[in-house]
Amino acid sequence: MRFADYAKIYVTAGHGGSGMSHFRREKYVPKGGPDGGDGGKGGDVVLVGNTQLNTLLDLRYRKFVKAKPGGNGKSARKTGKDGKSEFLEVPLGTVVYDAESKERLGEITEDGQKLVVAYGGQGGLGNWHFRSSTNQTPQHAQEGRKGEERVIELELKLIADVGLVGFPNAGKSTLLSALSEATPKIADYPFTTLEPNLGVVTFPDYRSFVMADIPGIIEDAHEGKGLGLQFLRHIERNSILLFMVGCDSDIESEYMALLHELKEYRSDLLDKPRILAITKMDLKEGYKLDEPVEIDDDVEIIEVSSATGHNIDKLKEMIWKKLQEIGEEEPS
Repeated sequence: MRFADYAKIYVTAGHGGSGMSHFRREKYVPKGGPDGGDGGKGGDVVLVGNTQLNTLLDLRYRKFVKAKPGGNGKSARKTGKDGKSEFLEVPLGTVVYDAESKERLGEITEDGQKLVVAYGGQGGLGNWHFRSSTNQTPQHAQEGRKGEERVIELELKLIADVGLVGFPNAGKSTLLSALSEATPKIADYPFTTLEPNLGVVTFPDYRSFVMADIPGIIEDAHEGKGLGLQFLRHIERNSILLFMVGCDSDIESEYMALLHELKEYRSDLLDKPRILAITKMDLKEGYKLDEPVEIDDDVEIIEVSSATGHNIDKLKEMIWKKLQEIGEEEPS
């Protein structure tokens, strides 16, 4: 399935139905009073979280979404039928903005969570509401109110336990496929991954966590170079950041460059727990680095090879342990 993490939609809620102007007329009640009913409420446009979805692709093709109007009021003070609402299913991690004002309307983080993005108009009052001692035969009834209309922008920020962070060709996709059932596109050139991939990492004892392969960051990604801003926002939802640097590069400087990009985008991202995986260790004889890595940071460091499986199980346990530590720190 193709991935899409942005959609722009014109949404229109249903108009409220009009109230009715009517007078009671029966065989033995020739001059009954007003009995016009109220109009029904217009339908809303509602987003609904669905844990089975991981892309906004379907909504990319729905440019206009319109809910049904409410029915008009009827005689005998009967209220018109409410308009049918439009429900749009979205993946967890979807953030919604008003495209014109840029107001943040809300976000979807739980399965089944609902967020109304356009409210239907209220139905108009029937003429029986306007009766009084001085006006026994009111002719007036209200029209229904218009439903809200707006253009909304949807942005998806992937929710995952672990986010893979690294420059292009750092081996992120290869590691994801080695750890999980995911099958991302892999090749020996930069920018193989042009869209995020999710994988579920499982253990024989049924433990599991979700890992996201974020497309390769480039220098000055925080300024929007390449597709930097589109990629960086996916890192916001990850509990742990797994930095990946190839053993065939300048490890210390590349790691610091990655930290710089995250800091310039959102400094609080550096508050997340970090692990540094030095990849492609099968290129080194005896899986030994030429010299020890010296980083003035509290980051845990592990040397791995996705090609041969070197330290892959150890990395899984390291990640699991850190996730448990996070869970213990969170307030119950």
